[in-house]
Amino acid sequence: MANRHSWDFLKESDVTPEEVFMKRRKFIQALGAGSVAGPLEGLSGLGATLGAAATATAGTLWSANAFASSTKLEELPDLPARPSPLSTLEKPTPSEIVTTYNNFYEFGTDKKDPARYADTLQTRPWSVIVEGEVKKPRTFDIDSLMKLAPMEQRIYRMRCVEAWSVVVPWIGFPLSALLKAVEPTSKAKYIAFYSLADPKQMPGVASPVLEWPYKEGLRIDEAYNELTLLTFGQYGKVLPNQSGAPVRLIVPWKYGFKSAKSIVKIRLVEQQPATSWNAANPREYGFYSNVNPTVDHPRWSQATERRLGEGALGGLFTPRRKTEMFNGYGEQVASLYKGMDLRKWF
Repeated sequence: MANRHSWDFLKESDVTPEEVFMKRRKFIQALGAGSVAGPLEGLSGLGATLGAAATATAGTLWSANAFASSTKLEELPDLPARPSPLSTLEKPTPSEIVTTYNNFYEFGTDKKDPARYADTLQTRPWSVIVEGEVKKPRTFDIDSLMKLAPMEQRIYRMRCVEAWSVVVPWIGFPLSALLKAVEPTSKAKYIAFYSLADPKQMPGVASPVLEWPYKEGLRIDEAYNELTLLTFGQYGKVLPNQSGAPVRLIVPWKYGFKSAKSIVKIRLVEQQPATSWNAANPREYGFYSNVNPTVDHPRWSQATERRLGEGALGGLFTPRRKTEMFNGYGEQVASLYKGMDLRKWF
C-alpha cells in the first residue's frame, strides 16, 4: 500500500503526548484556565512567576558544554518555559509523529529524510546575524539569543500547504522581543529570514529542488504580531535537528513553509524580499501564504485537512476536517489584511 508512514499503525495507547507535557497541561487546566475549545486565560501572573524561574534555570542550561544536538527528542535537554494564554487546548499531536514526519528539504524531500539524516547538523557554535534597516545591527550567539526574553510554551495548530495539520507545543518568545533589541528604522517594511545551507551538513542542498539558501519573509506588522514566535524548543525540549534546530520561526496562521528553520540571518528591508517557494513557483506559492480554505492550491483543495495522528490506526483512515480561515487565528490577525483581496494576495 502506497504512502504509509511510521505513524499509520499507532495503537490508541501510543497516541498520547509525552508524560511531562500532559502533567503540565493538567496543572494549567486545574487552575481554571477557560474552556477546552478556547485559549488559556488568566495566567499572566502565573506566567510571570514561571517565566522568572525559567530564565534563572536557563542560565545554567544554555551553555555550549551542556547542549546536545540530536534527532531524538529524549536525548535533548529540557527547555523550561512558562505557559502562554495564546495556547490552544486542542490535543497535541504525538511527538513521535511530529519528529519523524517533516518537510526540511536540506536533508531530503522524503518526509522521513530529516529524521534520518539531520544528525549531521551541528548546532554549536551557532550565530544569527541581524542586519539591514536597524539602528543596532547585531550578531547573536545562540545562547545569548535564547536569553533575550523569557521562554513561553505556545501550543499552536500548524497547517501544511499539503493539506495536513498537527498541533505542537512550541517553546520560544515573540519575535518582537528581538526586533525591540535591534530597533528597526522607519524604512523597515519587511523582514527576511535565511536558513543555513551547508552541503557538508545538509545532503539535500546538493539537490536543485530549490535555490539555496532557503529564504522566507514577512511584512513588518506580521513580524510584530504577538503570535509570531522565535522558536527554540518543542515538547518541553530544545528543538531536535529535523525540526529546525537550534532556532526557527513559527507563524501559525500561515502555511508551514513560511516558518523558516535553522535560521542564520535576519535582514530588515524596505522592499518585499524574494522567498524560496514563491521564487520557485509563484503561481502555487504566494508571498503571504495565509491559511485560506477559499483559495485552493492549483493541485489540491485547501478547504479540508487531515490531522495527523487522529482516526483509526493513528491516521490511515483519518476523517477530513474543515480548514479554518487563518488556521483559526483570525481574531488575532485578520486586521492585518483589512481591505486586501486575499485571492490576489494569496
